[in-house]
This record gives sequence, C-alpha cells and structure tokens, in this order.
Amino acid sequence: MKDKRAVVFVIDDDPSMRGALDNLLGSVGLDVRVFPSPQEFLHAERPDAPGCLVLDVRLPGMSGLAVQQQLASSGITLPVIFISGHADVPISVRAMKAGALEFLIKPFNDQELLDAVHAAIDRDGTRRRDAARAAELSARFDALSPREREVMALVTAGRANKQIAAELGVSLVTVKVHRGHVMRKMAARSVAELVRMADQLGARAAGPGPYTKV
Repeated sequence: MKDKRAVVFVIDDDPSMRGALDNLLGSVGLDVRVFPSPQEFLHAERPDAPGCLVLDVRLPGMSGLAVQQQLASSGITLPVIFISGHADVPISVRAMKAGALEFLIKPFNDQELLDAVHAAIDRDGTRRRDAARAAELSARFDALSPREREVMALVTAGRANKQIAAELGVSLVTVKVHRGHVMRKMAARSVAELVRMADQLGARAAGPGPYTKV
C-alpha cells in the first residue's frame, strides 16, 4: 500500500514567508499546513501521513529550538528543517545535534529547500514503515503461547529438536508441533528468518528458559 499524501507543516511568523513557502511546496504536490506560531501548530490536528516540519528559528514567545525540544519530549517524530534569517553557528549546531535534518539561511534557493523537504519526507516514510513492521512483528509474537515462546527461544538459540525436547521435558513430536506453530504464527519461512525476527524483537534468548520480550 502506498504512503498517504505527504504533509509539510510550516511555522513562521512572517506572513509573506508563509505564503511563499505555501506556494512553493504546494507547487510540487505537497499538502502544506502553515502556522504563524508554535502554539497553533501544537494544538492543530496532524494527519496520519509522512511529513516534516519547516521551522523558523526566531519566533515570538517560543523559539524554534524550544519547539524542537517540546516535539521530542512529546514523542512527535517529525523531521525538522530549520530556516533562519541569521547565520548563527551556535544555534545551528544545537539544532543539528538535537536531530534537525537541515538548517537553511534565508534567502535560500527554492530547490535547496525542496531537496531538504523530500529527504525529510523520505526519512519519515521509512521510519513509519519500520514502525509498522515492528508493531506487526510484536503482534505476531504476542499471539504465541508461553510454550511456543520457549520453543522459539531455544530454536533461535540454535538448539536441535531433540535438545529442545530434553530441556523442556516433552516429546519430540510435541516440539515439532510447537515449532510448526511458531513458524506459522511468526510467518517465518526459515529458521534464519526467525532468528532475525527474534533479534528485531530484542528478545532472543541466550539459552534455556522462558522467552520474554525486553
């Protein structure tokens, strides 16, 4: 399934700049939402779609860096592109260290901004797809029974079926049944793929014992 239409949020207190950015970003088919203040942006509804934030550094009442920090503390993971009318090196360094994707000085080249926005949207799209895959994998794991989790732990630790049967005190046939259930429920086509799934879950057991997520 394709990603939803990308959304670019713009926060700038200059009406002419907001209008120019709205026109530029809209001209390449992006859904643009402009805000004169961070407060209005923070209280606005954000669609469930890949996107990014174009953020002015100097804003009345709340600086762009403060907005960036508030987004991070609120768990909002939009990539941030800072724009500024001043070549302030210390501020740009702080912004980039805090995770900003780009720091552009006004007046900037239109293509420079578009390139930064598309790179940010690509990054956010990748993050969203990775998060969706991780959630799906976690849901599969949660569908396993406690015994199936034990079997998965031992399989991904490299144990053979006979060893698993001995360690769990069950028959070889029982191990094979549970192993088949694990492979089916986890949608794993091979043991190697099951091992990768366990690593992604952060729950691969080093040896015998219950298989628990960490």
